[in-house]
Amino acid sequence: MAHLNAEHIDYIIKDLTYRGIVLEGLSDEMTDHVCSAVEAEMDQGKRFIDAYHTVLRSFGSTSGLRNIQHHTLRSENQKTNIMLRNYLTIAWRNLRKHSFYSFINIAGLAIGVAACLIIVLFIKDELRYDHYNVKADRIYRVHTAVRFGGNHFNMNYRSAPEAQTLMQEYPEIESAVRFRSLGSYLVKPEGGTTNVKEKNVVWADSTFFKIFSVPVLEGDPATALKEPASIAISKKMADKYFPGTSALGQSMILDNKYHAKVTAVYENIPVASHFHFDILISMVGNWPVAREAQSTSFLMENFSTYLLLKEGASASDLEQKLPTFLEKHMGPEFAQAMGGDFTMEKFKAAGNQYELSLMPLKDIHLYSDVRGEFEPNGSITYVYLFGAVATLILIIACINFMNLSTARSANRAKEVGMRKVMGSLRSHLVRQFLTESILVTLFSFVLALGLAGLFLPLFNNLSLRQLQLPFNDPLFYLVLLAASVIIGLMAGVYPSFFLSAFKPVNVLKGAAASGMKSGFIRSALVVFQFVISVFLIIATIAVNRQLNYIQHKKLGFEKDQVITIHDGYALRPNNVEAFKNEVLKISAVESGTISGFVPVESDWSWRSTSTFWRTGAQPGAENMVSFQRWQVDHDYVKTFRLNITMGRDFSAVSRADSNAVILNKTAVTMLELGDDPIGKQISEFTGNGQPLDRDHLLTWTVVGVVDDFHFSSMKNSITALGLFLQKSDGSLSFRFKPESTNEVVQSIEKIWKHLAPGQPFQYSFLDEDFESMYRAEQRLAQTFALFAVLAIIIACLGLFALTAFTAQQRTKEIGIRKVLGASVGSIVLLLSKDFGKLIVIAFALAAPLAWYAVDWWLQSYTYKTEIGVFVYLLAGALALIIALFTMSYQSMRAASADPVRSLRSE
Repeated sequence: MAHLNAEHIDYIIKDLTYRGIVLEGLSDEMTDHVCSAVEAEMDQGKRFIDAYHTVLRSFGSTSGLRNIQHHTLRSENQKTNIMLRNYLTIAWRNLRKHSFYSFINIAGLAIGVAACLIIVLFIKDELRYDHYNVKADRIYRVHTAVRFGGNHFNMNYRSAPEAQTLMQEYPEIESAVRFRSLGSYLVKPEGGTTNVKEKNVVWADSTFFKIFSVPVLEGDPATALKEPASIAISKKMADKYFPGTSALGQSMILDNKYHAKVTAVYENIPVASHFHFDILISMVGNWPVAREAQSTSFLMENFSTYLLLKEGASASDLEQKLPTFLEKHMGPEFAQAMGGDFTMEKFKAAGNQYELSLMPLKDIHLYSDVRGEFEPNGSITYVYLFGAVATLILIIACINFMNLSTARSANRAKEVGMRKVMGSLRSHLVRQFLTESILVTLFSFVLALGLAGLFLPLFNNLSLRQLQLPFNDPLFYLVLLAASVIIGLMAGVYPSFFLSAFKPVNVLKGAAASGMKSGFIRSALVVFQFVISVFLIIATIAVNRQLNYIQHKKLGFEKDQVITIHDGYALRPNNVEAFKNEVLKISAVESGTISGFVPVESDWSWRSTSTFWRTGAQPGAENMVSFQRWQVDHDYVKTFRLNITMGRDFSAVSRADSNAVILNKTAVTMLELGDDPIGKQISEFTGNGQPLDRDHLLTWTVVGVVDDFHFSSMKNSITALGLFLQKSDGSLSFRFKPESTNEVVQSIEKIWKHLAPGQPFQYSFLDEDFESMYRAEQRLAQTFALFAVLAIIIACLGLFALTAFTAQQRTKEIGIRKVLGASVGSIVLLLSKDFGKLIVIAFALAAPLAWYAVDWWLQSYTYKTEIGVFVYLLAGALALIIALFTMSYQSMRAASADPVRSLRSE
């Protein structure tokens, strides 16, 4: 039989195009028919060109070909509606006929879409923070980057006079507002007998309502907070303390001593905000913070400052002017404190840093993690991470569809051949298979909505969100419909073009099926699925190992069996010491201490920083050390079981200890106090709210040194710390015997109610407070585990179906092998080994990717575990075991089948 070569076929294609045969679908079909007819003529001995012209004449030459194209096009237009109904009917029949594969496709895609939908809701929620502010594009927060005194950190604390000075000197600033947070307050209405602890309380300037888009429901936003002893409260607070009546003009008592008048009630601040203040206290008047707000020192930094720029003003241009501002206003104070020859140039030349920057309001939630945040922020890294996970899970689900569609192509090859013989164009077949694909995705999206609604509460618990599916939004359904069609097209485009390309002659002869049972692309897609799955398994194990390392690492203090009673200041003025003494009478209590400075980071533990130097030396950039300054009592070291390595603990009877300090080893090293620091002295400025003065200093004598202990996240190195024997009644901590927890809590609560009637009793255990420092990592580990399980489930659904298909295709081979004496085990191994090899390849690809990602994540921790080879091997083994278990059912079923029935079915 004669065969056309490539040049002949190329000539025919170009000639038909020249003659106007350009209708999509018809052109390919016409080329096939003409080529077949030319080969038949050449079999009779004709030359190619003569055979080709003979065939053209049989079609009616150019006019005949164009008539065929015209009639085909008109027929296509007339049949569109009929064909669409036919596509849907055939698609529905195929789904029902192959219900097992349809279920796998729909379930796998539904799980992927549900996971993707939940993550999209999370990402959308993260990206909309602070967008409720009409002027958000013009609002900036002033940040500071500091490297000085052995420390390097970023903060949003600024000095009291800075906001007003910036407005006076830079006309592009329209307004500014300062906040001062001192933690929680005890609150009750005038005449009330019971206090309630409120956490979202802040001191604020009266310009708050001018800058932020918070509607005022009662009162005048222009005058609210301008009067001394005035407060503005949220609607939630108004309903809570003054139900059924207007809160405007009412009085409230803060911390049992500040009597404040409500001058405004404002709408609750939206959830998607980086702060949620419920009570704003005026910074006008004679209250302590109000006096602090009138300070003239640019080095006393306790306020968060927000700027509102004028329309058209450039934040980057303003930033470039800030170094000059620092030189003008902070330089003289630095010089006064450190010596007349001080300049900012020398300061920076010595390797120090002090720089201001402007953080856009919309970026704070995802890009800011500095000292002084009002609430824990999100992270753009997690947004990217979850976005990638959602995409990968959706890709896995789409891969399942593509794999099953192409794998089953051998079963549908004859259907394709018969349709083509009956006159169906390739475009018809493409539409048919795309219709089936879109129908599957539509069913999957409906099921995905149900799954998303079912699992959204679980994700809300993990992410601490209140996400909801927007069922009342018509746009939501339009987006889902569009997404289902797009995903259907994307997932179905390869199978549809793959199946529709079969040649009818080859298919009907049975030649097409031989190459479809083990395609390279199908294997590559399986590998890609399990690369993602193994990656997520390794990430999950790595995060959990780091958390386990943190929980079991020696901290330098003992966190177990310690209860902390919050809000010790509620016992003022006379009952703080009395409360401690009464609790110490409980037989199960071993020791107790009064101090708001507790060695864990939380919203109730206090922190304070000051700058010290060796007494006798002139304070300067080269010898000043900035470190934590904790106020404690003489039982602090004993209660938290800190290890004293030199010197002694504080004495309860020595008056000299009022000027004593206990340093950790890092502080001794940074202050260069030598091998024997006991008896040496360190100094600091008095810090009375006025410019720093070298003539007004405080001096402390070192009486002891403790081992370094962790008092902040293990992402940070242990920094210098000093313990000072001073009063600090923020909280009281007690160490108790292990078997007496309930008894101790009940006894302490009874004493509290006696000595602090009407005050809220709140407590926590130190080990739980420590674990809460890593709650974000715990949520990350749980979330990774959840998505790893989903990825494995989806991948295994596809593997299960592919194994079933492979067993079905090899039914005759299995029957022959069993007749020849093959065991069940050898047949199971035969069916499983090919897929097992793909899992091993997936592990080899996933391991280096996971190593890089885990190493990048662990770099954020100063103290971290080692992720050895065992972790990677364990993840690979888990993936292989799960895959083999998935394949075992179908393999065992096929291997155990009666060979007589298997051969008869063929």
